[in-house]
Amino acid sequence: MPSPVIELSKELIRRSSVTPDDAGCQQLISERLSRSQFKCESMPFGEVHNLWARHGSQSPLFVFAGHTDVVPAGPLDAWISPPFTPEIREGYLYGRGACDMKGGVAAMIIAAENFINANKYFSGSIAFLLTSDEEGPSINGTKKVIEALSNRNEKISYCIVGEASSDQQVGDQIRVGRRGSLHGKLTIHGKQGHVAFPHLAINPIHHSLAALDELSQTRWDQGNGHFPATTFQISNIHSGTGVANVIPGHLESLFNFRYSNATTQEQLQKITEDIFHQHGLNFDIEWTVGATPFLTHQGKLLTATQQAIKELTDLTVTLSTGGGTSDGRFIAPTGAEVIELGVSHATAHQANECTRVGDLEKLVDIYQRILEKLLY
Repeated sequence: MPSPVIELSKELIRRSSVTPDDAGCQQLISERLSRSQFKCESMPFGEVHNLWARHGSQSPLFVFAGHTDVVPAGPLDAWISPPFTPEIREGYLYGRGACDMKGGVAAMIIAAENFINANKYFSGSIAFLLTSDEEGPSINGTKKVIEALSNRNEKISYCIVGEASSDQQVGDQIRVGRRGSLHGKLTIHGKQGHVAFPHLAINPIHHSLAALDELSQTRWDQGNGHFPATTFQISNIHSGTGVANVIPGHLESLFNFRYSNATTQEQLQKITEDIFHQHGLNFDIEWTVGATPFLTHQGKLLTATQQAIKELTDLTVTLSTGGGTSDGRFIAPTGAEVIELGVSHATAHQANECTRVGDLEKLVDIYQRILEKLLY
């Protein structure tokens, strides 16, 4: 018999849903969940497709959250098989989204179907929150859906985000939080001039180097028991007119903080701007908050997840706050217990993205066991 989770994963992978194009993934999912008595609601915002599907109306509300969009495939000659033609080779399912995160979405759906079929009556409700905007700007996706749900007083109790959180095998690691992300767009103003007459110009490159070096050497905090220390990285510097005999009039730089809950964005902004002032620079900074840090403490969801993984895999799970950002950052501020649990992230966003067939099947069992512990 074909594995239900593998067959559904294949159906999703075949749809080239590069952000923000959903390519029919959510329609397929909606039709399937409707057969299990989910009330499915399309919630588009702009060009982004979002799906909210709920079974039941009582508390507690357990939500599976994820995304149907994927990153571009990149050069096709880097792929052994076409990225949107799923293929199984040596026990692995290959295709764009196999691990990030169409495989996870499929596992959630199969687990919910299995649980509902086995439990005609259960305590609480199950819902799915899916978006086609997670790999993109993340403006009109989960963030907007959460705002809409809050406006009508639908409160999430527990949420599993199906991101590829595991390390070597499914269940060996889960995310219990994420660092914040703070972006800065810096402009240093100088005065353009001829390189032969530097006394008549102000070189923004020369004037900015000491300040940028100080920022790169600054210890922002020491982190804590849950998060590593805050990091600062310059990702782009641009200046000049493209010729060798002109001192540029300005310098532009992009930088990013990945910060823990040991500090705040306001503190990071103040220290950064103070350093530029101390070096006498004429500057402007545009700040953008990509995410605020969140942390889920030990509660019913985390306990149920640890127990389910131990019972089904005999693994003692590692709790992590590493990695980039996820849509959990929009859900956690509502007061929900949020974790991320999925397959290994080893090939996410790579050519020949893949995940073990056995890990997807095991993930279905883990999700279903968690539902049993929380809702039965």
